[in-house]
Amino acid sequence: MTEPNQPISGNDLARFSGPNTFMRLPQATALDGLDVAILGIPMDIGTSWRSGTRFGPKQIRAESAMIRPYNLQTGAAPFDSLNMADIGDLAINTFSLSDSLRIIQESYGRILTNPAIPVAMGGDHSITLPILRAIAKKHGPVALVHVDAHADVNEEMFGERETHGTVFRRAWEEGLIEPTKTYQVGLRGTGYSATDFTEAQGWGFQMWLAPDLWHRSLVELGAEIRRDIGNRPTYVSYDIDSLDPAFAPGTGTPEIGGLTTPQAMELIRGLRGLNIVGCDMVEVSPPYDPSGNTALTAANLLFELLCVLPGATYR
Repeated sequence: MTEPNQPISGNDLARFSGPNTFMRLPQATALDGLDVAILGIPMDIGTSWRSGTRFGPKQIRAESAMIRPYNLQTGAAPFDSLNMADIGDLAINTFSLSDSLRIIQESYGRILTNPAIPVAMGGDHSITLPILRAIAKKHGPVALVHVDAHADVNEEMFGERETHGTVFRRAWEEGLIEPTKTYQVGLRGTGYSATDFTEAQGWGFQMWLAPDLWHRSLVELGAEIRRDIGNRPTYVSYDIDSLDPAFAPGTGTPEIGGLTTPQAMELIRGLRGLNIVGCDMVEVSPPYDPSGNTALTAANLLFELLCVLPGATYR
């Protein structure tokens, strides 16, 4: 049996050099033999406020060079059992949102003919709709764990039905997700009407508002979600703006009063045991955080997600 790919060690090659892949994993042009395919979707034409997420995948990769392969806090050693590689960026159409969504769905359709779990680095949140369309064709309606400041259930934005703020209304309408197994965590901020959140609750969405989570550990919430979902195929969509801007200022639509990074780690770790069939990290906008800390945080949370994928080893 071929040994799974390992990130290049910082003791073998300085971390400021080497390939610009996620965690300096090998870059793959084929999916044969992969358990996990990490990819970038460098797009920001679905945004409504601040742009810049087209640069997200590149900087997440750059900041990920600091991450080592063993999670000493949890004992996770995902690279020991899961063969992973970075398959590069999708070639979206930077002048057309509709064409880009088509490209993403068709690309995922091809990826999902293989057993590899796709892990995406966005890009704005509009990328998740075509991903869910492709995922649902393979797995049927999936359970959804959506961590975000915003519910993204608008009917339309500027007359457009497919944007970063309409994703989960479309997903519900199209039967891509199980509404009673949809969990939205970290919601907060201002809205367009008093029913911005309550309408989706009527569909069956379960929502945890950020103020209700202030000063709380999210270990129990993660465990509760895991128990409730059971073994259903599950998609995890993580918007970096779920974090308070003090932790992640480099994002398109920041909202004060958000989650902390320890809470984010607790929540993700609590999802261990779910049948995760795909996940994404979206809305990292490097121009709004010259320090790189937002992308560094996103890279580490992606590593935490790799640690809870099915088949990840724990030591």
